[in-house]
Amino acid sequence: MSEVLGEEPEVVLAERRYEAISRILETVVRKREAKKLTFTDILDHVFLHRALGIPIFLALLYAVFQFTFSFSAPFSDMIDMFFSWLGGLAEEGVMPANPVLASFLSGGVCAGLGSVLVFIPPIFMLFLALAILEDCGYLARAAFVMDRMMYKLGLHGRSFIPMITGFGCNIPAIMATRSIENEKDRIITILVNPLMSCSARLPVYVLIAGVIFGSSYAAGAAVFSMYLLGIALAVMMALIFRRTLLKGLPAPFVLELPRYMIPSPKSVILHMWERGKWFLIKAGTFIFAVVVVIWTLSTFPWGATSGGEIIENSYIAAFGHLIEPIFRPFGWNWQAAVALFFGFLAKEAVVGTFGALLGAGEEAVDTALASAGWFTPLTGFAYMVFVLIYFPCVATIGIMLKELRPKWVLFAATYTLVLAFIVAFIVIGVGHMMGME
Repeated sequence: MSEVLGEEPEVVLAERRYEAISRILETVVRKREAKKLTFTDILDHVFLHRALGIPIFLALLYAVFQFTFSFSAPFSDMIDMFFSWLGGLAEEGVMPANPVLASFLSGGVCAGLGSVLVFIPPIFMLFLALAILEDCGYLARAAFVMDRMMYKLGLHGRSFIPMITGFGCNIPAIMATRSIENEKDRIITILVNPLMSCSARLPVYVLIAGVIFGSSYAAGAAVFSMYLLGIALAVMMALIFRRTLLKGLPAPFVLELPRYMIPSPKSVILHMWERGKWFLIKAGTFIFAVVVVIWTLSTFPWGATSGGEIIENSYIAAFGHLIEPIFRPFGWNWQAAVALFFGFLAKEAVVGTFGALLGAGEEAVDTALASAGWFTPLTGFAYMVFVLIYFPCVATIGIMLKELRPKWVLFAATYTLVLAFIVAFIVIGVGHMMGME
């Protein structure tokens, strides 16, 4: 049937049923006047077009991330300036009386936590853009447009909404898979969801892309490529899982499309705040605790730091040199390796670790990182790829344990780590073949 019809039998049967329904309605329903095309119908002829639907979706997604990166830059610069001023003030005022406290305030709080908080603007701008697309009715259309391709690649149409939600946070995205009735479809969606770039990864992308590319358009394109790569890898892994571990066809997908509406400013702002406030809460609690640990390990034994520069006899340097050989083939030093380790606790902690290790209390973390010269365009891009793919964060692991059996969670943690090494190695290898450094 598939060969003759050119479509999956379930899709053809659904289409034939609706054709039969339409014929019956034409016979038994009397209309007072000819149906007029509504505004929603006109837009759907464009946004749901078989050929144009996916390119339009990708173009809108690209616009979202260019908006996120460009519009938020001035606000991030202001936060940078504030924490730089605060770090210098704390060091000057407290240093004579209590050097340890001065080091903690300047190198720990202002450099570590401050380097994370500067990414509040891009995260809130991302949530603002997604809230506008959701409230105007487009996100449901995006799910409809992607359903045919996702079905052929082994993903259920309902998987698209959790995957888009994963751009904000993987935790509510995984919880959203409860709406998928078929158990295999649900497991596959959860397994690939960590490959979707959550907002916690965005600060790492923005930092590294800004350092290695400089130009806002080039950096924005690099950030956008991470989201496209995450989608591509999620689809690829879903296809592999469907053909091997979880064989079968995804269930048919039915979705009600809402009317297009002008987004309510109040609703959009509330959606942005409800999703973005968790970043603030996490930064003020969990991220702060991680930064304190990093500062302690990088400062003690006391005297291990001098003028904010990490030297080799600190505890964190000893640990970094221990794991450095694993990452040295990618061109990453022990500081970058340590940042990846703490990124397992929370992806934002990667930026906080850089801030603490660089002692960037008196200058922006991106300026300090650029001056340090830890990354070239190639190694920096590969680092972004690794951050995209490797281990889900601790909180995501926790919610996965509630939704899946432990063996699946262990499998997810293992395959993402292995996949991160493979893809980063390919990036480095292809880059070297092209003559990049």
